[in-house]
Amino acid sequence: MSEKKGTLRVVGTGMKIAAQCTPEARGCIVDADVVYTVVDGLTLYWLQKINPNVQTLAGLYGNGRTRRETYDAMAEKILQSVRGGANVVGAFYGHPGVFVDPAHAAIRIALAEGYDAKMLPGVSAEDCLFADLGFDPGRVGCQSYEATDFVLNNRRFDPNAALIIWQIAVVGDTSLLEFSSDPRRLKILAEVLMEMYPRDHVVTVYEAAMLPITPSVIDRFPLSALHEAKVSQASTLYVPPRGRPRADPKRIALFAALESTTAPG
Repeated sequence: MSEKKGTLRVVGTGMKIAAQCTPEARGCIVDADVVYTVVDGLTLYWLQKINPNVQTLAGLYGNGRTRRETYDAMAEKILQSVRGGANVVGAFYGHPGVFVDPAHAAIRIALAEGYDAKMLPGVSAEDCLFADLGFDPGRVGCQSYEATDFVLNNRRFDPNAALIIWQIAVVGDTSLLEFSSDPRRLKILAEVLMEMYPRDHVVTVYEAAMLPITPSVIDRFPLSALHEAKVSQASTLYVPPRGRPRADPKRIALFAALESTTAPG
């Protein structure tokens, strides 16, 4: 048995390889005994340059596994090294807590088993979206849903605030086996949205840039033509507000009543 108790740090590499990896996350990667990751070839190369003991988890995909089974296998692989006494880092795209199920699972299980485990924040695709599309979620309001959850659970939302819908490529897939987009599924998503927005409402299919030398993907379409969009696993749908919110007269009156009273002396 190892005399050293293992630790776990789950970090994000950002969306542009080294350019958006925080100094805090980079320091953890450099100091780790082993780094587990699921990233593209260039990011993998960069990770191996700053820590030679990097192991990719990409081989756990496929073999008839559902995405849920794959994510469980990834978490277990990470935890095996923690239990063996290693200082382990899990490095994932963007923010490691945003649509990264194995990261959350590994942290949760490690903490339950008494290990020192922590997640560090990173630059997410949503952060890039705010910058690239030029809107302030604090001014217009912002709602965020996973695509299948949004459709199947008939989510209530405010069409006069911004709406972000994630993982549109696999909308409606409950088998967790799909990895490619189906225009028929996108058409259903559009039909659901057109219950609240006009057909010509312009929406954006967005993908954050993965390399410092490449631009982000920003494709705008009328909502009714969403099924014609080129969509990948990295695509996110941004739906701008339909209009301006209207203040509630009763709520206005509550504050007006406060202003009309004299503060106690």
